[in-house]
Amino acid sequence: MKFFLLFQVFLFVAAIATRATTPVPTDTAHWYMEHSYDVLQYKLEVDLYDNYTTPYPKTFSATEIITFRVDSTLTSIKLNAVNTSLEVDSVGLAAISFTHTNDTLTLQLDQTYNPDAVVEVKVWYRHLNVADQGLYVSGGFVFTDFPPEGARKVFPCWDRPSDKATWELTAKVPLAVRLGSTGYLADSTVVADTLWYHWISDNQVATYLITWTSYNNWNINVSYWNNIFNPNDSVPIWLYKKPTENITTALEKIPLMTDFYAEKFGPYPFEKIGFATITTFPWAGMENQTMVNLMPNGYNDEPLIAHEHSHMWFGDLITCGTWADIWLNEGFATYCAQLWLENQNGYAAYKNKMNSLANYYLSYNPGWPIYNPQWAIQTPSANALYNVAISYYKGACVHHQLRYILGDSLYFAVMLAYASDTNFIYKCAVTEDFVAVTNAVTGEDYTWFFDEWVYEPNHPFYENVWEMEDLGGGQFKIILEMNQTQTNTVFFKMPIEVQVDFNDGTDTIVTGMNDANPQTLEWVFDKYPSNVTFDPSRNILLKHGTTVVGRKDLESTGFSLKQNTPNPFRHQTTITYSVPGDEHIKITLLDNAGRTVMIPVHKPHTPGEYSFTLYGEDLSPGAYYCRLEAGTIVRTIKLIVQ
Repeated sequence: MKFFLLFQVFLFVAAIATRATTPVPTDTAHWYMEHSYDVLQYKLEVDLYDNYTTPYPKTFSATEIITFRVDSTLTSIKLNAVNTSLEVDSVGLAAISFTHTNDTLTLQLDQTYNPDAVVEVKVWYRHLNVADQGLYVSGGFVFTDFPPEGARKVFPCWDRPSDKATWELTAKVPLAVRLGSTGYLADSTVVADTLWYHWISDNQVATYLITWTSYNNWNINVSYWNNIFNPNDSVPIWLYKKPTENITTALEKIPLMTDFYAEKFGPYPFEKIGFATITTFPWAGMENQTMVNLMPNGYNDEPLIAHEHSHMWFGDLITCGTWADIWLNEGFATYCAQLWLENQNGYAAYKNKMNSLANYYLSYNPGWPIYNPQWAIQTPSANALYNVAISYYKGACVHHQLRYILGDSLYFAVMLAYASDTNFIYKCAVTEDFVAVTNAVTGEDYTWFFDEWVYEPNHPFYENVWEMEDLGGGQFKIILEMNQTQTNTVFFKMPIEVQVDFNDGTDTIVTGMNDANPQTLEWVFDKYPSNVTFDPSRNILLKHGTTVVGRKDLESTGFSLKQNTPNPFRHQTTITYSVPGDEHIKITLLDNAGRTVMIPVHKPHTPGEYSFTLYGEDLSPGAYYCRLEAGTIVRTIKLIVQ
């Protein structure tokens, strides 16, 4: 996860211009992940010796061997390589010449290669002394950070998430430097005052999940996670830290988290568990495969560790096939962190946090869907791709809602099946793959759920009305009229829960399927209902809405709240209401998120008709709700400010 510090401040300003306009064919979900060759390995040798001392230059020299399999007949290959960051000196092996323009390195091959041929090319190049937000050098720290497509600033590569390859790094550093990377440490060799690190990842890794992380004054704490499925197996936990840094929380929690995630999603999938805290790290955390980078004091941030560690299953083991599928990484990991919270502190703590995530989305929703098909073709800005409200929080809330409709047993069966599927592990998946797994495991077609919550933008706005009918003989009918009033998205089919309270102080939960708009649902009871609450546990997190007493009840009491005129309005509008007897009246203006904007009326009334003027100059354009409360009577109208 590219988990941004202070994201509430600046990630909301995501460019709406990145919204999708070009549909992607749905019959071949993986077509846009293909290209003319498949990279099998990146083998890099870098000289970082001079980067750890003042003036901390960002230059280094490197050689790279790229091994690839040919997918379609070719005589040359193209690699991503940013011109302002990299200068190519020469090429070799099967590459006989090159051009490097427009951030593309084109290698001319020594012959025509046919499909299935395995080819090696070699590149000698230098990283220039530039700050490019791919390589970071300062104060003794030298590290890389690549999301979404920053690897091309540090080494030539095919820099898309769908082409995963094995990784091998040999790095030359001063003797005091500790350097970690993706994979396992094959060996380290000391020659005089020089240390050569040799890191290997036999598991494939996406380019944006590759890293090296180093510092000239780190200690390394090594402990082990004992595999809960195989007592004879253990995985090393490498924690890179400053000498005075407190890692107690991490030492205690990481093995427990690994147990928990392994029970839910299958065995830990990699050679090691690695974390490092970096004084100059620009974000909160980044889930580099087997080598997570954290912000300062990150070892004390349990939710952050839980999020990043869960990425080893969702993001690293199974990587989003395209950037349109980023929620398969970030929404999943955000939800996994809340599952860990539930495991540690109970369901109430989990649900409070999920409500908070949903409220953030409702307040800062930029108005695009979780799945934006254009992003599969054209990479959006980082601010749009990593939009907290959509990719993280709405994605997590979709998981809660899926769990709600499936139940725990089926939901976790789906997650385990997905995380264990050999079609995806150590490879990539797209959203359609997760939908297919859900349908296969449940034996039912839940495509409708993903169509509305993932592929469509926004969320439902409920304006439900209930009323009671006395059937006689001690029988009472509750009639609930379901209405969705949103105009900026589709109708949302969902199973619903309704809490009915009775005069004797008891209550019950009844259920139904809201699959039409409008729709009337009815239930009969043998005692007097006093109140109805729609979605009492707020399992439909992603919604606005109210349930109000029906018109018949309101009319029988003599209370009314008339639609304001004019509506919509900009400058001012008049709201009229009737009171049948001596009553204390409270009228509240609510915004689209259900927050109180003002309380224009809050006082005793005598019988009569009243009105007041509402001024719109200080109100932002959008939908608002005016709610009248008189004892147990509630009436709501919708206002539009232009």
